Amino acid sequence: MDTLAISCNLIGELYGIDGDLLERQYKEHLSGFRHWDQLNHAEEWILYPENIGARLSIDETSLSNGELYTILTNKAAKGRKGSLVAMIKGTDVTTVKDVLLKMSRRIRWRVREITLDMAPNMETIARLCFPSAMQVTDRFHVQKLCSDAVQEKRIKYRWEALDQEAIEIAYAKARGIRYTSPVFENGDTRKQLLARSRYLLFKKEKSWSNSQKIRAEILFREYPKLKKAYHLSQRLGLIFHQCKFKDVALTRLAKWYDEVDRSGFLSFGTVARSIQTHYLNIINFFENRSTNASAESFNAKIKAFRSQFRGVKDTKFFLFRLATIFA
Repeated sequence: MDTLAISCNLIGELYGIDGDLLERQYKEHLSGFRHWDQLNHAEEWILYPENIGARLSIDETSLSNGELYTILTNKAAKGRKGSLVAMIKGTDVTTVKDVLLKMSRRIRWRVREITLDMAPNMETIARLCFPSAMQVTDRFHVQKLCSDAVQEKRIKYRWEALDQEAIEIAYAKARGIRYTSPVFENGDTRKQLLARSRYLLFKKEKSWSNSQKIRAEILFREYPKLKKAYHLSQRLGLIFHQCKFKDVALTRLAKWYDEVDRSGFLSFGTVARSIQTHYLNIINFFENRSTNASAESFNAKIKAFRSQFRGVKDTKFFLFRLATIFA
């Protein structure tokens, strides 16, 4: 039961009124839902050109049953009223473009910067609808590619450890002896070491706890290639953190590419090629150090709002209440 339903039931109990009836009355008569100017097309798209600003974020989110919506938000509103510019069902370029082009050219040309992830459809939408805007690829999506490459190596080693342990257990059983897994100095077995190292590989070394430092020392001693992959990932993060100018960042990135080539890691090669494909938009980060964090934050608010509803039963009414708060 969502917050509205709970409130209606409490009021109903207090005044002896049917809570469900009160909720329906609120929706149909008190909320203004039936007079909403976007009601006819709300399930497909809602649009608020008056909320557009110089700096926007574009992203996608799921409302219910995996149904994706493209969301355009204004950074200046900081996730409060006036944040929501558009919410469009689907992520198809033509569908989203047709809705955004309903805004006048004069309004769309106000946009000077738009942050987005590395999805090609988002780049195309931004280019067609906001031609005067500088596109900025979110640095956190770039860093996540590297983190995923590190985790891929950890998972590969973990499967090997599980497989080796299964072989050793079968061998011990065939010999009629009890199998005991060897443990490292911190008490971890090999498969536990690899499973429990997941979170420390996302963090900087200075953020490790004492137990994580000990575990990392053992992990990197046993798997030196994993240590190399971890440091490659961390060095990419340092480029975004430390560099203030585009030319310096480009030089540092070129050196990082060379390290990746020398490492021979296939997954990191894929990451490097992805960065090269999007490097112009990635480098634009160093103009204003803009990220897509505001879009991610807005998505989190939608998910929290959706959890209050215990799912989305009436999409139009959900979007109406969302627009009332954020548009």
